[in-house]
Amino acid sequence: MPTSIPKQDSAKADSTIIPPTMSNNSYQAKKRFGQNFLVDGNSIHRIIRAVNPQIGEHLLEIGPGLGALTTHLVDSGCQLDVVEIDRDLAATLNNTYIGKPNFQLHLIDALKVDYAAFVKDKQKLRVIGNLPYNISTPLLFHLLAYKTFIHDMHFMLQKEVVDRLASPEGHKTYGRLSVMVQYHCHVEPLFVVAPSAFRPAPKVESAIVRLRPKERATPVSDPVFFAQIVNNCFQQRRKTLRNGLKIILKELPADCLSEIDLGRRPETFSVEEFIRLANHLSKYRNTSRTSKH
Repeated sequence: MPTSIPKQDSAKADSTIIPPTMSNNSYQAKKRFGQNFLVDGNSIHRIIRAVNPQIGEHLLEIGPGLGALTTHLVDSGCQLDVVEIDRDLAATLNNTYIGKPNFQLHLIDALKVDYAAFVKDKQKLRVIGNLPYNISTPLLFHLLAYKTFIHDMHFMLQKEVVDRLASPEGHKTYGRLSVMVQYHCHVEPLFVVAPSAFRPAPKVESAIVRLRPKERATPVSDPVFFAQIVNNCFQQRRKTLRNGLKIILKELPADCLSEIDLGRRPETFSVEEFIRLANHLSKYRNTSRTSKH
C-alpha cells in the first residue's frame, strides 16, 4: 500500500506567529516566486517539533518567507543560514534578525546555490524549507547532488509531490521522481497541512516530508546513465520497458537483456531492480564502447 500521511491534528491551532516587523497583511505574496506564507501556529509548531533543532547543529532554511519557522529556528540556538530570492523579504528578515549572532541571510536563487559551500568543519547540514510548488522538483534534484553534505531535509511540498516521493512500485503515483529520490534518500511523509494554514491559501493540500540521505551497499556504477535509463523508461510509462529502452538498446548487443522481461512496464520495477538493470547495461555499454576503439 502507498505510504499514508497522517492528517492534521484536530486540536485548535495556536495563534498566528509572524515576526514582529511583519504584520499578517503587510506583505503581498508574489506569484512569480510561488509564495504561500505559512501562518498557522499549530502547523508551525508541528514542523519545529519534527525538525527538533538543537544548539550546535547547522541548519539551512530555503525560502524563509515571513519568517514563521525562522523565528523558532533562531531561538533554538542552532547556527542558521537562510536562502531567500525576494529582495523585499530578505531586507525585512535581515532587519528582524540582524542582532542574532547565529543568523546569516543569503540573497540568492536556491536553484543556483552551491550547498557544499555552507559546510563548516565537516558538519553536515540540516535543510528545511517551505518550497514553492513551481520549483520543488528541480530543487529536489539539485539538492540530491549535494547529499553527501546533508544530514537530513524537511520540506513542505504539495501533497501530490510527497505521495510521488514515497510511492512504492506498482502504484499510479510511482515514477521517475519516486525512483530517483528513493535511490538517494529514505522518504518519510510526516503530516498534511491544510490550505487554510497559508496566506494566500493554495488550491491544494500540502504535506511535510523528511528525507534522509542514505549510503547504498550496491550503488549505481554510472549515476548519469542510471538517471538516463529511469527518465527514458518513464517518458512512456504505459508502454513496456522494451519501448522505453529502445534508443539505448540500439547501441548494445541483442542478447544483453536476455534474462530480463522487457514486456514489463516501468512502474512495476522496484528501485533495486532499476539499479541492477542500469549496472547490467552499463557493463555492456562500456564493453561496446571499448571494442569500437
